[in-house]
Amino acid sequence: MSAGDRIKAAADKVAGQVKETVGKATDNDELVAEGKADQAKGAVKDKVEDVKDVFKK
Repeated sequence: MSAGDRIKAAADKVAGQVKETVGKATDNDELVAEGKADQAKGAVKDKVEDVKDVFKK
């Protein structure tokens, strides 16, 4: 598994959390949704890396 891919996944999760928090603070539903989508994208990337690891072993 690539450490860079894991870092990108983590960055997506963190960016999503920030967007969601800012969206909630500013009552911006679009930003909240975008943040949740970014977090989901990061989670999917993480799972893909987990599957890659399983097949490499």
